[in-house]
Amino acid sequence: MINLYSAQIESISLHRVGNKSRNEPIFLSERPHKLNDEISALLKEYFFKPFREKEENYFRFSNEVDVEFNEIYKAAVAIFEDPSRTHQQSKTITTHLFDQSNHPHIKNGEVYIAHFTDVVLDNQKMDAIGIFKSELKHDFLEFEENQQNLDIVIRQGININKLDKGCLIFNQEKEEGFKVLSVDSNRYDAKYWIENFLGLSPLTDENFYTKNYLKFCQNFAKDVVLPAEDKQQEVLFMNRAVNHFAKNDNFEETSFLNEVMDNPELIPEFKHYKVEKGPKYSIEDVSNFDIANKAVSDARKKIKNVINLDTNIQIKMDFINPESAEKFVEKGWDEERQMYYYLVYFNKEQKS
Repeated sequence: MINLYSAQIESISLHRVGNKSRNEPIFLSERPHKLNDEISALLKEYFFKPFREKEENYFRFSNEVDVEFNEIYKAAVAIFEDPSRTHQQSKTITTHLFDQSNHPHIKNGEVYIAHFTDVVLDNQKMDAIGIFKSELKHDFLEFEENQQNLDIVIRQGININKLDKGCLIFNQEKEEGFKVLSVDSNRYDAKYWIENFLGLSPLTDENFYTKNYLKFCQNFAKDVVLPAEDKQQEVLFMNRAVNHFAKNDNFEETSFLNEVMDNPELIPEFKHYKVEKGPKYSIEDVSNFDIANKAVSDARKKIKNVINLDTNIQIKMDFINPESAEKFVEKGWDEERQMYYYLVYFNKEQKS
């Protein structure tokens, strides 16, 4: 988990890259940009805001031969070893980005390379490198006094509430390719940023497997449990799945299936679905891993536990005590009305 509150910008370099296929140039600043407190505060909010709002999906630098051949990894190593080389390396980073900017869809824009200190990751304070790119320009109004009149002047600039592209490289796990976070608000050229420029691969740790396995289970519930059973059983299956993860430190697939699969006939369906869909979540060959508690908590917040009925009534299940939904909620069919119904048992109504 990251905490960017205490982070400080030690140095920042500004450059501009064009699109090579349109013969747009590259502009490299001769020296780092001098910051004042006001600009520093605004830039920190501009750079960090999307990382605070986005789910923490970590990456590592990679290369087909060896990570040491990854251009951005090499530049990051040089900066971490000697921060005084940040501006020199920022030119190398920006030139590499320019070399990848050769598709007609790629927009030109400003590039910011920053060296940060006092970044907190997993309760450890460390330095980090930020690479950011602003692409989309927005119109804004300025007002100027002209003798006895107030005139409107239209200008273009960057919206500091929305970063287009960015990554944070943490000075941790160097030998494995560092830990990296990336954001990209423009989906149409994601391959250009993640793969071609940064050369990143997902960090397959306990957080990765916990999160992806639960996402896989959620889709299994929607694609298999719901058609085979009903909405109640779909919700209850995910209740049992999340609770299994919450109460265990280690995941073992056979134990998981025996506990959460209320209908044993769906176990072969689960295994078949894993063969078919598992590669999408990078879990096709995974049946044992350590469970990350934070990933379970995050998943619990996102998984819907509500049955929406076409009579404008909602039934909300309890994720903490799924047995209540099984014991006190019954589904049936009313022949006279030709409608399904849910029968709910209770002792008294709870005060809200």
